[in-house]
Amino acid sequence: MALAILCGGAIGIERSMKNRPAGFRTHILIIVGATTASLTGHYIYLVMNLPTDMSRLGAQVITGLGFIGAGTIIVTGHRTVKGLTTAAGLWATGIVGLAIGAGFYEGAILGTLAILFTEAVMARVKIKRVKPFRCVVNYTEKDTLDHVLRYCKDHNLIIKGLQIEGDRDESGAKVYSALISLQPTAEVDHAEFVRKIEAFDGVLSAVVR
Repeated sequence: MALAILCGGAIGIERSMKNRPAGFRTHILIIVGATTASLTGHYIYLVMNLPTDMSRLGAQVITGLGFIGAGTIIVTGHRTVKGLTTAAGLWATGIVGLAIGAGFYEGAILGTLAILFTEAVMARVKIKRVKPFRCVVNYTEKDTLDHVLRYCKDHNLIIKGLQIEGDRDESGAKVYSALISLQPTAEVDHAEFVRKIEAFDGVLSAVVR
């Protein structure tokens, strides 16, 4: 149990220093609870000699950790998910507790070090993500959109969605508006992109959102 408190405390301190929702005490409680569940399973089987599956309690712990972790996940108004790392850390900490309760101390220590390495060291690794964007293209000829879409594909812009609306201008001429959702594979100069799109014949205007 002392090893459980030590491992859980080490992970919890790292999370507390980053002001995460689940910190020092939460991680200790998680790992102590998981360790106790694992020890209880072994006690029932080895000491009380009752016919039971020792892994059953551990399986229930893993399921319960999923519900606890779900409580730390937040979806913001910008469709950004926060708390996944905290949830995964709680789940992994519980597994370490099960390993301690089963007597697999080497695995528990290695697991703790792996969690600390992932949460403390790997957090410094910055993965640059290219944000998707949408472009509204107003045009007069149906064929114009084909040229615009071909340009996007030729410049490594993945088309994730397309919405087209038709209307008539003040003179009664047919005009179209296309909302194109794009996922670039590299950084895109939006101003340059708009200039290229507006250079096509039939394009009235283009706006990036």
